[in-house]
Amino acid sequence: MAETKRTYRVEGFSCANCAGKFERNVNRLPEVETAKVNFGASKITVVGETTIEALEEAGAFEELKVIEEGKEKAEKKEVSQTEAWYQTYIIELFGLLLLTLGIVSYFINGEMNLVTILLILSSILTLGAHLLKVGVVNLRHFDFDMKTLMTVAVIGGALIGEWLEIGIVVMLFRVSERLEKYSMDKARQSIASLMEIAPKQAQIRRGDEDKIVPVDEIEINDVMVVKPGEKLAMDGIVLEGTSAVNQAAITGESIPQPKETGDEVFAGTLNEEGLLFVRVTKKVKDTTLQKIIHLVEEAQGERAPAQAFIDTFAKYYTPAIMFISLLVVLIPPLVFGLEFNTWLYQGLAVLVVGCPCALVVSTPISIVSAIGNAAKKGVLIKGGIHLETLGKVNAIAFDKTGTLTEGTPVVTDQIIVDQTFDQNYFASIIYHLEQNTTHPLAKALTKHTKTSANDELNVKNVQALTGRGVSAEVNGTEFVIESPRALIEEGQVDQVIQSSIEELEENGKTVVVLQTDQRLIGYLALQDPVRTSSRAVLEQLSALGVKSTVMLTGDNYRTGKAIAAATGIGDFRAELLPKDKLDVIKQLSKSHHRVAMVGDGINDAPALATADVGIAMGGAGTDTALETADIALMADDLAKLPFTIKLSRKALRIIKANISFSLLIKLVALFLVIPGWLTLWIAILSDIGATLIVSLNSMRLMRVKE
Repeated sequence: MAETKRTYRVEGFSCANCAGKFERNVNRLPEVETAKVNFGASKITVVGETTIEALEEAGAFEELKVIEEGKEKAEKKEVSQTEAWYQTYIIELFGLLLLTLGIVSYFINGEMNLVTILLILSSILTLGAHLLKVGVVNLRHFDFDMKTLMTVAVIGGALIGEWLEIGIVVMLFRVSERLEKYSMDKARQSIASLMEIAPKQAQIRRGDEDKIVPVDEIEINDVMVVKPGEKLAMDGIVLEGTSAVNQAAITGESIPQPKETGDEVFAGTLNEEGLLFVRVTKKVKDTTLQKIIHLVEEAQGERAPAQAFIDTFAKYYTPAIMFISLLVVLIPPLVFGLEFNTWLYQGLAVLVVGCPCALVVSTPISIVSAIGNAAKKGVLIKGGIHLETLGKVNAIAFDKTGTLTEGTPVVTDQIIVDQTFDQNYFASIIYHLEQNTTHPLAKALTKHTKTSANDELNVKNVQALTGRGVSAEVNGTEFVIESPRALIEEGQVDQVIQSSIEELEENGKTVVVLQTDQRLIGYLALQDPVRTSSRAVLEQLSALGVKSTVMLTGDNYRTGKAIAAATGIGDFRAELLPKDKLDVIKQLSKSHHRVAMVGDGINDAPALATADVGIAMGGAGTDTALETADIALMADDLAKLPFTIKLSRKALRIIKANISFSLLIKLVALFLVIPGWLTLWIAILSDIGATLIVSLNSMRLMRVKE
């Protein structure tokens, strides 16, 4: 029986701790096999049978609202910004008013009378009813989190008559929770904005009639009519028309791309100029935009190593704070005979200062902000672990074709050696051997020979020779297209031809030969232009502190040397089979510890998978790149790489700074206990201040520019 797996959106998460508690509660439900919360995307994925009611019951401690993904209401009641703000903060406003009246009453009367206490108590119940309810339940179950610490502090403060201070503490804690929620919501907005990019309906031509159709009802092979100034609702292929399409939403490219018949277009992109007729190629749930949204949301849920450390640390940290607080309350009165109420107050302050709000929020906001910023710039980072690892990379290996070069080689020279072959027959053999091969060189060869090819040839047993070329039987004779390496090594090529081939290779061209029975028929030279950005990118990487850059190519040594010189890359390895590239990555890992591999996501899959971080070029048009790479540069643009590394390193610095600052502020506040200077309001201000600083510091990652 197939397992039932559903994803739900969750509204109401105020902190990462609450998300963790919700996950544990759902995992305890009888029919649930596993449940995993994605705090960054505000989602939970449940394997097993459950209901919305059961999930909301599991989240009742936080009053969470659960909606099955895909069933969100499309229409929402329109309200003004002022009205929305008022509805959101009405409880805080009323609680603050009561607290203000209590403070005024205290100063007017000069003492804590019944009216003042009732006003402050009303404020505490207004702002902290939910806090106290959850905290009391937690105490009964020995579940120690931030709300438990605060509840103990409030009850203790009330017992010793510190009404004013606990009123201020509850109000500031409420503000702290709001700040944390606001910070996460702000960080999530980059993904929320992606969801709104593509239209929810499109003009579809069926027969002679055009009609507006919701995207869920559009079928593959439907013809979509896209007028100038309209956004595309679906992925497809241009059937008719020419235009310039702004693909910034998908690839991050600022310059609109020309589109004509046969070109691929993506949902969420903007048709700027001409009328386009587009054949739909994917269902709405399978469009590139939807894949990006899904993968980014999944990435936000992946715990980075720093986050894993925080989760483990917090597990022991909160009980430790409870224990330290107990020692502060008991030791001074029992051992040194000091006043109990004074040290009970200090112990309660320790509980408040021990709330790990800033520590818990220090990493997830950074991860969500960085991944969201990258996605808007056309870089898909598939998890916090990859973001963090990239920040530690000190060596990068590049595939040559399609990475450092344009990836669209063209034939520049054709020489027929065996004069028994005329030009048409020579071209026909090459065309029929290469026409079904996907290698970039094969595409260039078939394009070059197509006009001269003869379709009457009897071709059998076409076989790809991994890392070498292709062979086939043509009119009863076996032919092979491959590198001239083997023929030269076996002495099957005379000195004049060998010199000609070497000269072509020294000029950065790739030479392939057509041969049969170890006899050379002829050879062609192809050249793949170096990307104009390659040299600048490599210089930027060096400036960022990347110690080693290496080019990996299956081409011969001379061609590799010429391309390396043109790009200014530090090192190169030539004449490599796919297995050899894998071995080079392993060697670099031993000598440089952290290695990234940049390739096209298809031919270099083993090397990309073995590297600490696999980075694929041109992910927008390649499902394989989206699925296999750790990071995908959605535009076929190497210039995005320095930005990605700069972003990851800044994220790493900010995460470390946040954790250090969060722990330091707690330590400093705890030291104030020794002279008895720590107060409840200082404790909560230190916590709210740290949370605010850490959140704002993390949100800086949303503004990192290329």
